[in-house]
Amino acid sequence: MAAVNLGIEPGNGALRDLLPESTSWMPRWLLSFLRVPLWGKIAGANLIIVLVAGVVLYSEIPEARHPLMVAMTVALLAGLIANLVLVRIALRPLRDLESMAGQVWRGDLDARVRPSAVADRDMMRVGGAINLLLDGLLADRAQSRRLASAVISAQDQERARIARELHDSSAQTLTALVLQLSAAARDAQDPAMAARLEEIRSVAAAVLEEVRVLSHTVHPRVLDDLGLSAALEWLVRRTRAASGLDIEVAASDESAPYPVPPSAASVLYRVAQEALTNAVRHSRAAKVRVSLDATPQRAVLEVMDDGVGFDLDEAERRRPGMGLFSMRERAALVDGTLEIVSSAGAGTRVIASIPLTQSRQP
Repeated sequence: MAAVNLGIEPGNGALRDLLPESTSWMPRWLLSFLRVPLWGKIAGANLIIVLVAGVVLYSEIPEARHPLMVAMTVALLAGLIANLVLVRIALRPLRDLESMAGQVWRGDLDARVRPSAVADRDMMRVGGAINLLLDGLLADRAQSRRLASAVISAQDQERARIARELHDSSAQTLTALVLQLSAAARDAQDPAMAARLEEIRSVAAAVLEEVRVLSHTVHPRVLDDLGLSAALEWLVRRTRAASGLDIEVAASDESAPYPVPPSAASVLYRVAQEALTNAVRHSRAAKVRVSLDATPQRAVLEVMDDGVGFDLDEAERRRPGMGLFSMRERAALVDGTLEIVSSAGAGTRVIASIPLTQSRQP
């Protein structure tokens, strides 16, 4: 699951800078004191006790100040060391909680608070509550992904059905119409009528071509018939012909017995389609390279151009959820990742990686 960046990284000290607005009246020295770690406060308190005891012993019992002061000082220092050791041990579970929070922040939702031999009862309850929350979050996330996956699957099936209808029904009807008009124009005795029929045939042929292009755009049948590699090669040829852009494709053989599953193939194809569309419209690139590396474990698609690039953060703020950025969630539905690397003047790389092992399990 993609994390929402709040500008606070666990363990980097930024959390220590968060104070309620009601503390704005406090002097800076008092705020600095309040931010001292617990072990530092305990050490300071014990040192004050040692100093006060030393002053009292020196001033009130001069004849016995040396042995008493030495004994008291040693006892207090021993107590200070014991307190610091106990505090460090007692706070160890908190450091484990911080480490686990960092793992969750980085996207590892399987991280859990591990049992600790030095955790007291209250700390164990806190860890158990956090684990319950994470279990619930993971279950909700899995359910959301199942529902979203079903929605996308239904969408792809509907796209495929519409594409079949356009190709097998509408396109075939228009093909018959074009043939009939050609025959009528050829057999017409009146030259004016023949010219008119030829004009109508040209219009019908143009509509037929638009319907065929639309059927492939809605859902490329080559993706179902020949697999992802062939679909990417077809997409590159079509984009190259329409835009004149120099596009190179390198797709590894992902044929049986290790084909890319339909769900993963659909996601990778849509990512390539969106990346090529953006490259043609916005990148001002001279060359684009599309590569697919499919193994039994993972399929990795990369679309790289040498264009002007863009500021990723600014683009996400300006158009959140649009274009390539919406593909992140689609890739996440099949447990994949989508990485976009770009900067002004340095081109753009779109890398989609999808694990395939789970997809092939019966």
